[in-house]
Amino acid sequence: MNKWMIYGANGYTGELIAREAVRRGMSPVLSGRNAEKIRPLAEELSLEFQAFPLNDQAADHLKEIDLVLHCAGPFEITSALMIEACLSAETDYLDITGEVSVFEHTHSQHERAKEKGIVLCSGVGFDVVPTDCIALKLKEEMPDATELSLGFDSDSGISPGTFKTMIQGLGSGSMHRKNGVLEAVPIGKQRRIIDFGRGSRSAMGIPWGDVSTAFYTTGIPNISAWIPMPKAQLYSARLMGAAGPLLATDWVKEKLEKQVEKRIKGPDSDLRANSPAYIWGEAKNRKGVIKVARIQTANVYDLTVYGSLEIVCRLLEKKIEGGSYTPAALFGSNLVESLPGSGTFEIDSFFPY
Repeated sequence: MNKWMIYGANGYTGELIAREAVRRGMSPVLSGRNAEKIRPLAEELSLEFQAFPLNDQAADHLKEIDLVLHCAGPFEITSALMIEACLSAETDYLDITGEVSVFEHTHSQHERAKEKGIVLCSGVGFDVVPTDCIALKLKEEMPDATELSLGFDSDSGISPGTFKTMIQGLGSGSMHRKNGVLEAVPIGKQRRIIDFGRGSRSAMGIPWGDVSTAFYTTGIPNISAWIPMPKAQLYSARLMGAAGPLLATDWVKEKLEKQVEKRIKGPDSDLRANSPAYIWGEAKNRKGVIKVARIQTANVYDLTVYGSLEIVCRLLEKKIEGGSYTPAALFGSNLVESLPGSGTFEIDSFFPY
């Protein structure tokens, strides 16, 4: 019987995944850096647990583990360490990151993963399952697309881990992909009007993980990512961008993270149940033809639970050739449609006069 682990099970999202896994009759090993934080949840759920730091000996704890679902952020700090451990132990690796640098590092390990015969797949939650699937769907609808825009709209609330990841990215600005190359963009500079699925709204470009993953999924050379942003807040974002050097200091980040630990608890079940996400994508070819795809999904945190567990189950059931993958590259554009709370794709076409 295959054995798998949730590392970071004591975090907000890790705990949600652990509880849903048990509800489905699954028995993950719960793990993290601190035994005192892991033990109570493991005992409550009657699950095995381990505690170990991400260091040179981490692979020793994975010798009997077939797959790790890594949920301990900020992933920019932790992911590469866990990937090294998984490569050494020949253990499949998944994570729920949304960070561009992590996706790029995971992709850079493709040949090593292929040699070891293991799967590496970052972004098996809301970051980036629905947007990655919509990217592939648009590529299928428009094989000659040269431009791809992706985005989402949701009133989902925020968890402590997500907030800390945002803090780590302070001062770094935004990012897009132009002619196949990642480029930094000042935050607030990218602006447009988008109907994500509940009416047209002003929107701002963000450094979402798809500017990395959608390129590997589709090969489309020009990619941007978007969220709704009221004009007043958009201008505030530009001012924050100007303050980047100050916000990027370790002193500021440490102070903010301490406030997060005190004040941020994460959205409760009622908020999650009543806050669906609206996913949007737009592809354009050289002739000016546009394809727009939309789909409504469960709340971003619930979708992370559903998406990660679906991919865990599929990987445990079926051996896949080793290498680095995106979620849609692994299981197709209809992966998101198969998840609880998801609708079906709606596709519109627009032709130049």
